[in-house]
Amino acid sequence: MKKTLLRLITMVMVLGMVFIAGPVMASDNAVQTVSYEVSAINEFSVSGSPSAMNVSAAIAGSEPNEVSDATTTYAITTNGGTDAKKITAGINTAMPSGVTLKINLAAPAGATSLNDVDISNAVTAVNVVTAIDSIAESGKTITYKLSATIAAGVVSDSKTVTLTIADS
Repeated sequence: MKKTLLRLITMVMVLGMVFIAGPVMASDNAVQTVSYEVSAINEFSVSGSPSAMNVSAAIAGSEPNEVSDATTTYAITTNGGTDAKKITAGINTAMPSGVTLKINLAAPAGATSLNDVDISNAVTAVNVVTAIDSIAESGKTITYKLSATIAAGVVSDSKTVTLTIADS
């Protein structure tokens, strides 16, 4: 009798475990929701500052020779966002009368460089590269050109050039 009762209790316990654990163990997958976002990325950097430029030569009877510097580069990373991007350039104060400063940025793939852009009076930034789509490039050349007329006289100064990536 004890053995029969023990068997019966054991069977009830085993059947109870099957009914309780069965539904929990029956599932072979689980579901989760993963939220994500890729934000707008607009990164721009330059390699340093150009060397000092000195207009110091001319052919007799002609205006002074233009000088240039192409020793600096820039890097750009943008994932585009909703609009194409552009790079603008501006200086902190206008150049003196008779002195011209131009900038030329090599365009990243698919973009358009506006070539030698006069920024002599660009206290309000002007476009230098347009139609930039999603891109990650570095080592793009920045060329500065400085020229002066005889009327400029003898001057010496420095200017801060600000380059900005913005929506077109």
